[in-house]
Formats: sequence, structure tokens, C-alpha cells
Amino acid sequence: MSYDAARYPSLEQRVVFITGGGSGIGAELTRAFHRQGARVAFVDINDAASEALLETLQAETGEVPRYFHCDIRDVAALQAVIADVGQTLGPIHTLVNNAANDDRHSWQEIDVDYWDERMSLNLRPMFFAAQAAARQMIEAGGGSIINFGSISVQMAIADLSAYVTAKAAVHGLTRSLARDLGPHRVRVNTLVPGSIITERQLENWIGPEEEASIQARQSLKMRLEPTHVAPAALFLASADSSAISGQELAVDGGWG
Repeated sequence: MSYDAARYPSLEQRVVFITGGGSGIGAELTRAFHRQGARVAFVDINDAASEALLETLQAETGEVPRYFHCDIRDVAALQAVIADVGQTLGPIHTLVNNAANDDRHSWQEIDVDYWDERMSLNLRPMFFAAQAAARQMIEAGGGSIINFGSISVQMAIADLSAYVTAKAAVHGLTRSLARDLGPHRVRVNTLVPGSIITERQLENWIGPEEEASIQARQSLKMRLEPTHVAPAALFLASADSSAISGQELAVDGGWG
């Protein structure tokens, strides 16, 4: 898929901040916004993947996004990076709350510490990143926050109760923030990926049988990849979606 297929002039030189932007879907988000001419900054904890992505983009475009190693469970550190980006690159226009971890877990073995840790990774950073970035957006006259939900909220998948709970909460967070921030011309939407086949999914959970089952549930009989998700994020960040807020956009191949 070529990102040149849709060009958004409104994203040129806009400051975009992405969580988990070094690998998987996040890496495609970083690539897509960078190729639009946006000024991209991203955080991740996977230094090897992030540095490899930077090298690739340097070779392809002659420029690189800014990478910060940051564990998003550390709210103070996350908000400090967002403040740094605002001061050095300019006010953030687009926040993409992408980072999450869908490790499997047995409901029988979850304790309070594990539950709280899952929320501290899959839900809490979204609010506090939005809190910090929205202040910059308001001062700049508007912006776009894109929270990543998950098709897992609609699916019956075992061993994911904590993750699915966090992702279900994202939908409520989006709608509430959309109402709070709308008067300031800050839009908030949820992007809902379907069963996106990433290297991590293939290594851990999805084999040929599982992939066949996924495509049987999709209206479109195709493998969904990160390159299918990034264009939707570009649209939600661009001026072309200036009247869209508090909504959910699914990229799921017509799941049903």
C-alpha cells in the first residue's frame, strides 16, 4: 500500500506524538505521518526496533522522527516527554494513543497487582497523555486525539479479561473527552483495529488455523496488516475529518 495514494496537506509540518511508535501498528503510524511531512515524535521501550525504524526512514527520506525511550506506565515521564516535544518541535496537533499490550492471562491467576499493572499500561496512559497534549492543542487553537480501541471488545477471546476491560473503557474515555474538549476545537475519536496480523501476533498466537478462522468472520477475505490501519489514523488527524469527534472508526474487514 502506498501512502502517496492519499495526501493530506493539512498534516504538513504538524507535530504528531505517537505512543508505542517503534514496532507493529505503531511503526506504520510513524512511517505514515512522517511521509506526510508531519513532525513526528514517538515513545517506545523497544530501542532496537525503534532505532531500526529511524535508520529505515533516514535512508528513505533523509529525515527522521524524534524517538524517546519511555515506559508509559510512568505518567510523570510520559508527560515530561510531551512537554519537551511541545517546547522543541512546537505544540502537538495530533496525539495517537496507540501503545498497549495484549499478553494473555488466566482469570483465575489475576491478582490485584497484575490487574493494576494492566490498567497502568493499557488505559491510564491514554488519559494522562491526552491531558498533557490537550493543553498544547488548546493553546494552538485545536487538534486531534486518536485513541486506539480493539475489536477484542466485541470478540469472545479467552484469557484477555483485563485487556478487554481496559479497551472497553477507552470507548467511554473518548466520548467524555470529546465533550470536554470540543469547545476548544479538539477532536477525540477511537480507531478500532480488527485482527491485525503483526509479527508479534504471528509469533505468539496466530497460526494458519487461527488466521483462517479470522478471515471466516470478516466480510473481506484478506489479511489485515498495519498498513491498513495507518491511513485511517491519517484521516482522523487531518482537516478532512474536522467535523468528526466522539466516534469510532473500525478497520476490521467487516467483522461480523
